[in-house]
Amino acid sequence: MENAFPQLNQRLHNRRFIVANNSQGLSGSDTVFHYLVEDRAITGTYQGGRIRTGHQVGRVTGPDTIELLYHCITTDGEILAGWSRGTVGADQAGRTTLHFVWGWLSGATGGGESNYVELVE
Repeated sequence: MENAFPQLNQRLHNRRFIVANNSQGLSGSDTVFHYLVEDRAITGTYQGGRIRTGHQVGRVTGPDTIELLYHCITTDGEILAGWSRGTVGADQAGRTTLHFVWGWLSGATGGGESNYVELVE
């Protein structure tokens, strides 16, 4: 299958991200997200801070858009699940940025908006 959105895949595949702003969410400055992309399929893991371990599965929906389902177990032993729709961009330094609108499906209520930036080591 031909990759319909190669630039988005290059910006996400095997890259790590940290929280830039997530005032309403559970992930924080110690949480690291790692994404893998194959064609339009996205998988990912995240952990750190209040997140003991988490997983994501999703798809590329456009040249700069994605949607994800996620679940995690917290350091307090809570199990949570939710959804998000995101936009992939870049900041002035060339690092990949992610902006999500998200909500909880299980274990919590509400939702919000979050911003992430590529972790460059």
